[in-house]
Amino acid sequence: MDLKALIKGYDQSHPAKGKYAQYWEPIPMERYWNPKTFYHPPQAIKGEFGRTDCISCHKTVTPGVVHAWENSTHGRIDSLRKLSDKDPKAYKKKELAEIEQQLRSAGILKKTELLKEVSCIDCHGTIGAQKIRHDVDLHMPDRVTCGSCHVRQFAESESEREQKWPNNEWPQGHPSHAVDWEANVNLAAWAAMPQRAVAQGCDMCHYQQNRCDGCHTRHAFSVAEARNPLSCATCHSGVDHNEFENYMFSKHGTVFQTQGKNWNFDVPLKDAITKGGYTAPTCASCHFEYHGEYSHNLVRKVRWAFNPTPEIAQGIKEKHPWYQKRKEDWIATCSACHSPRFAGDWLDTADQAIFEGLQVQLEAKKVIEDLYKDGLLVGQKTNRPAPPPPEKDAPGAFYQLFWAKGNNPSHVERVYANMWEHDMIQHYKGVMHANPGGFTYSAGWGVLLERYTEIMDENTRLRSGSSHYSEENDSLPKTFSKMKWLIGILSSSVGAVMLSSNFISRIIGKRKK
Repeated sequence: MDLKALIKGYDQSHPAKGKYAQYWEPIPMERYWNPKTFYHPPQAIKGEFGRTDCISCHKTVTPGVVHAWENSTHGRIDSLRKLSDKDPKAYKKKELAEIEQQLRSAGILKKTELLKEVSCIDCHGTIGAQKIRHDVDLHMPDRVTCGSCHVRQFAESESEREQKWPNNEWPQGHPSHAVDWEANVNLAAWAAMPQRAVAQGCDMCHYQQNRCDGCHTRHAFSVAEARNPLSCATCHSGVDHNEFENYMFSKHGTVFQTQGKNWNFDVPLKDAITKGGYTAPTCASCHFEYHGEYSHNLVRKVRWAFNPTPEIAQGIKEKHPWYQKRKEDWIATCSACHSPRFAGDWLDTADQAIFEGLQVQLEAKKVIEDLYKDGLLVGQKTNRPAPPPPEKDAPGAFYQLFWAKGNNPSHVERVYANMWEHDMIQHYKGVMHANPGGFTYSAGWGVLLERYTEIMDENTRLRSGSSHYSEENDSLPKTFSKMKWLIGILSSSVGAVMLSSNFISRIIGKRKK
C-alpha cells in the first residue's frame, strides 16, 4: 500500500485517449468522465481563494452541492469521534485514524494533529492547502485524489489489474472497474462512432477507472448508498448487462424490495447479516466478498466474466483448476445462506444452461459468417458502405449495434448482433442471478430461439435464388432449378414443333389454293 507506487502505477497504465486516439476528439463533457486527460480549470473566475471562500461562494452558486457536503462525513469529521463504540458506524473511527496517519506520513498533518474536515479545497485543489488559484490549480477529483486519503481502498481496487486468465481468454485485468475506461477507448467501434454525443453514453459508465463517484455519489460520497443495490442500477442495467433487473426479479431481490427498508446499510458488509439485519444478499455483499473478506477487488471470483465465450465454456467443461477454484470460491460465498450442495447444484445448472445458449448462438453465427463469405447478404455487392475507421467490416459485428449506413448491417446481421451481444448475455445474467423469467421467457432462451428462427428463415430465403446454394445444405432448390430447366427445354421444343407445324400447314394450304 505504498501510495507513491500506487499513483505511479496508475499514471503509467492509464490509457488517456487510448490506442485509437487519432480517430476521435473529445466533446466538452469528456472533461468530467476523464478529468485526468481532459479537465482544465475554468477561466471565468481568476485569482486566489481560501478554504472558506469556496463554501461561501458555492452556497449561492451550487447550493445543492454544499448541502450534500455539509451533511456528509467529509463535512462533519468531528461527529465520527463522538460515536459510541456500539454505533453501526463506529468502524469509521478506525478508518479515520488510518487516514490521519497517512496524512502525517505525507507531512500534511503534524505529529499529533487531527483532521478537522475534508473541504472543497482538499479535493479540488491540494490536500491541506489553505489557498489555491482558481484558474490554475482547480481540478476535478479522480481516483488518485480519493486514493491519496483512502489508500487501502485505492490499492484494493487497483489490484483488479493483476487478474490473469489461464489461457488469455481476456486480457490481464479485464473485465473490471479498474480498466473499464481502457476497455472503452481501446474499442474500435466506440472510437469509430461519428456521433460522439451518443458515444458518451458508454463513457458515463466506463469511467470507474478514472473516478470513484460512480458508486459513492458526490458530494455526500455515502458508503451506505454505495452498498445499496439501487446504486448499481445506473450502469448494471439494460439489454447487454441487465444484472440489476435480474437481481430485482430474483427471490433475493424480492426480499430486498419487501424487507430492505428495515436493513441497516451503515454497517460494514462483514456485519450485514449479524448487525445490519440483511435477510438476503445484495450486489455488494456477494461481489465484494471473498472467503469472508470484503474489499474493492470485485474480480477474484470471476468465471464467465462479462459475456460467455466458447473459450471460457471449454475451460469450465474441462474443469480447469483456475475455473474450479473460482467455482469453489462462489460456493463458499453462497454458503452464508445455502448449503454447499445447493450452491454447487445451482452453479452446475447455470453453467449447463449457458452451454446450451452458446450452442444456439454459435450455430447462428456460422450461418451469418457463411452468408457474408458467399456474398449473399442483402446489398452486400451493391450497397454496403465500409464502417468508419478504425472499425473494419465484419458480419454481425459489435459496431453494427451503433452504426448503420445503407445495407450495413443487413437485417439478418443486426438480428445476430442483438442475439450474441444482448440476448445471450441476458440469458447468462438471468440464470446466474436466479431470475427465472430472465433466462427462460422474457430475455433469455425464448428470445435466443426467436432470433435463431429469424436467422434460419432469412438464410433459406437468401440462398433460395443463389447459385452458391449448397446441395449439402438443401437439395430442393437445385431440384426445382433442374425441373425448371427441363420444363423450359420441353416448352421450347413443343413451341418449336407447334410453330413448325403451323408454318408447314400454311405452306401446304397455299399450295392447295
